[in-house]
Amino acid sequence: MPVELSIIPCLSDNYAYILHDPGTDTTCVVDVPDAAPIMSALNSLGYKLNHILLTHHHDDHIAGVQAVASATGAKVIGAGADAHRLPSLDVAVGAGDTIKIGTEEVEVLEVPGHTVGHIAYVFPQSYLLFSGDSLMSWGCGRLFEGSPTQMFGALERLAQLPDEMLICSGHEYTEANGKFALHLEPDNRACRMRMRDTLDRRAQKQPTVPSTLALEKTTNPFMRSRDPGLKAALGLPGDAAPLEVFTAARAAKDNF
Repeated sequence: MPVELSIIPCLSDNYAYILHDPGTDTTCVVDVPDAAPIMSALNSLGYKLNHILLTHHHDDHIAGVQAVASATGAKVIGAGADAHRLPSLDVAVGAGDTIKIGTEEVEVLEVPGHTVGHIAYVFPQSYLLFSGDSLMSWGCGRLFEGSPTQMFGALERLAQLPDEMLICSGHEYTEANGKFALHLEPDNRACRMRMRDTLDRRAQKQPTVPSTLALEKTTNPFMRSRDPGLKAALGLPGDAAPLEVFTAARAAKDNF
């Protein structure tokens, strides 16, 4: 039986995600920007929280962790390498580790770039990737701590996941990211179609996440570093190396 996914808006533009495995009555939440909406959702859904999964240390992803953990007794799981700047961890994890959540063996991936200790969680049976602020809907996180090489490597690893994987990222940034993508390639048909869908969803006050990995690989400039059209849009030669293309795209976004 697949896990049930609930998307919880938090703060001004963050998302947390509640997953419930009905077969084992196991519930986890990915990131806790704010305790109140998480507790409200748990109460409304009638779930008892067992696990809190953290992607990275930024306050808009962890500010409510201690309050929710205290109220529910849930175990806090996060990157061991970042334990010094995360809420107190019950379970420290790193690249290659797996966590049993309900019936799923959840895989931990290191995805540095936005922060050097950023991790992501893959639910392989449910085709869910919780990518925080690494791979984002139509974009990627700003490089606050890591290097272009680190983020490019992280996105390359994520690109190897199945195309059906649902990308559950940490913010409602799709429209803003799409404006940049269309600034680079105003005649890109796939991007134009995605923007129409994005605007329709936002007009109906619906989230634009999750997206699919297939859609990101088709429209996300940070996932298309081998695309001749994107190279041309960035003013780069056709033989430009993928890392060079990614670096140029990230710099262009920073100045957009």
